[in-house]
Amino acid sequence: MTVSSILSQPTSVWTTYESVRSWSIKICEPLHAEDYVVQPSMDVSPPKWHLGHTTWFFENFILVDHLEGYEAFDSRLNYFFNSYYESQGPRILRSNRGNMTRPALETVLEYRSYVDQHMKQWLTQYEGTDLPPDLKNLLIIGLQHEQQHQELLVTDIKYILGNNPLFPTYKVREVAKTNAPSKPTAGFISVTEGIYKVGYDGDGFCWDNEHSAHKVYLHAYDIQNRLVTNGEYLAFIEAGGYEQFEHWLSEGWEWTKALAFKAPLYWFKEGTDWFHYTMQGLEKLDPNLPVTHISYFEADAYARWKGLRLPTEFEWEVACKQMYTEIPQAGNFLEEGHFHPIAQQDERDYQFLGNVWEWTGSAYLPYPNYPRLKGALGEYNGKFMVNQMVLRGGSCATARSHIRPTYRNFFQTDKRWQFTGIRLAR
Repeated sequence: MTVSSILSQPTSVWTTYESVRSWSIKICEPLHAEDYVVQPSMDVSPPKWHLGHTTWFFENFILVDHLEGYEAFDSRLNYFFNSYYESQGPRILRSNRGNMTRPALETVLEYRSYVDQHMKQWLTQYEGTDLPPDLKNLLIIGLQHEQQHQELLVTDIKYILGNNPLFPTYKVREVAKTNAPSKPTAGFISVTEGIYKVGYDGDGFCWDNEHSAHKVYLHAYDIQNRLVTNGEYLAFIEAGGYEQFEHWLSEGWEWTKALAFKAPLYWFKEGTDWFHYTMQGLEKLDPNLPVTHISYFEADAYARWKGLRLPTEFEWEVACKQMYTEIPQAGNFLEEGHFHPIAQQDERDYQFLGNVWEWTGSAYLPYPNYPRLKGALGEYNGKFMVNQMVLRGGSCATARSHIRPTYRNFFQTDKRWQFTGIRLAR
């Protein structure tokens, strides 16, 4: 059930707001004070910044304009917690977020509490009635935005801890659900040639980049019935895949030559044994788990090595919709708390939703009749539609209520700190 559908239920809107917001704090509970400030890469933001930025979003876009008499907690925080909104004034450079020893964590938590109290006051005005459509949409966007940052919190925390030479444990896994009873054989799902509708075509919330729903023609194709595993990717490494230029795009070949260690992010080799860093610390590589933390370059090179290819985002979406009529409750999402991919459980577990974001062969571009929004929210997706590739499906750090088959994620071709993986097509 999505956030927008939950807000349509009889339950209090405040209950939904509080439930979503609480996950940000829950994700940070295992951290030490020092972990909140670290920024080992420009792609990564300190956890303290995420907690402040998601709070700033509600204050800046809802409370300041829609709660009469509201006084900002501290107007100086706008400079710290604005991310990339040109319309909202100057901001700290993204690469400098880790220099932010102040405001202290205690102050950021007070900021969250202050804004939450005033959000409750604002929402109380509408108890027993429906929020006006424009305000309801603002609230939903704020909650969806927070869920996006909860996923970033997980992946940024992993990068912070995974680049510590002590390889600290984030949290001991309470339930081990990573090993499959047996290794299901990889196969392919066939999709017939035809004209298909893609994009979001419902009444609930979706991001602007999922509009507008339109028809596409697809040739007949096959798409793999599960994700590529660690063991399968290891075969590529051991066959010299990183040393064979013919598998790589030109830019990818230059990228891989600069790698300090030619393997997915967080992989290590000691003697003849392979290990990878997980949120439970350094663990021996499980060959049955989906490979993750790889770049588009690596995904594309692996597919070429196999004599196959990555699916287009439309091929992926059509196949996913044929496999699922709803989000699988057994999927591996944020709520499960594994924060790592799990093995395919049986041949009916197609792994399309949850586990890892799947690289597609599609550039991130606007759909026909893409609604170019004005104002601050117009800066959310549209201005990034260049030099990026589309990923689909969500990951083990994505909230179940946040994902859908039409969701379009996007990253540059070299990025791999997110839970990114591979599904093959032909």
